[in-house]
Amino acid sequence: MKRADPSGVSSGAALYRDSIVADTTAPTPPFASFEASSEPSERVKPYRDAGITFAVFSIVDDFPNSIEQTIRLIARNRQYFLSRPDDFVLVECSDDVRKAKNAGKLAVAFAFQGSNALLGEIALVEAYRRLGVIQMLLAYNTANLAADGCHEDRNAGLTMYGRRLVAEMNRMGVIVDVTHVGLRSSLEALELTHKPPVFSHSTPKKFALHDRNITDEQIRACATKDGVIGLTGLGLFMDSESHTASVAKLCDTIEYVAQLVGARHAAIGLDYILDRDALAKYIRANPGTYGSGSQYPADGYIDFAPPSILPAVAEELLRRRYSTDEVRGILGENYLRVLDANQ
Repeated sequence: MKRADPSGVSSGAALYRDSIVADTTAPTPPFASFEASSEPSERVKPYRDAGITFAVFSIVDDFPNSIEQTIRLIARNRQYFLSRPDDFVLVECSDDVRKAKNAGKLAVAFAFQGSNALLGEIALVEAYRRLGVIQMLLAYNTANLAADGCHEDRNAGLTMYGRRLVAEMNRMGVIVDVTHVGLRSSLEALELTHKPPVFSHSTPKKFALHDRNITDEQIRACATKDGVIGLTGLGLFMDSESHTASVAKLCDTIEYVAQLVGARHAAIGLDYILDRDALAKYIRANPGTYGSGSQYPADGYIDFAPPSILPAVAEELLRRRYSTDEVRGILGENYLRVLDANQ
């Protein structure tokens, strides 16, 4: 699988500049569902500065919300991006991403980290998709109407509603995302979906025995449906001892997936949080959402790999003798394949 590269691309930096780079989980949109002190432009800046082509911004998490709150958040973010056409492209398909790359713009789309924004109304899947939501988790850490989250000890499977939800997401072209979802629920969703799914921001359990990390069985099941695993940049998940994030560690997780199921199924889903104070405050205030808090730092602070490390990731993958095609796939083309297959 690893081999010499005949393409003539001399460096990771050059390859990175020439490639489509996608972050499958960008949880810092201009306007988010949790309190943040940073300005909207500051929340987008890390992705633009890093030369990322396509950022999938998480609009809502599976926190208590309302349809009104969700629509307002989508509307505010749509307005922000659409009112700046010289800088952003709102994505419907991979052609939009490629046009953004050629124009030097940031392509953007929306995702839900959980399905509570539906409030049980499956008809809303179509409405949200038409507003730019291309990807949705079934559950976020804890159980909801559709599925068990990864912190539920009972490890139940999908509900009848959850099964209908997977079918509707397939019908409407919303990517089925099983990050944060319980083991049994995720495996059942992966079996049911007939379109490629994602683990949009996950790490193999080999690196830390954390509820949020995923098993080889889950990785293989996702690959069987031609999906991708977006490897996340959280030190807590990629290093069970130091809890620190690094280029080498992120590449180790990418390599683990590539060796297990092939480089075709590896992608990048950094889950980079700009406003760590807001996140730490939320974790401390809501221990039940995070497995009673026992698997997270007591102060709520987590080390994140920022988007700025990605050129070095490309360089390191080339050093490990991955081909330029494989690196291009990992950086973004693999995820675009999944996006296209869901349309």
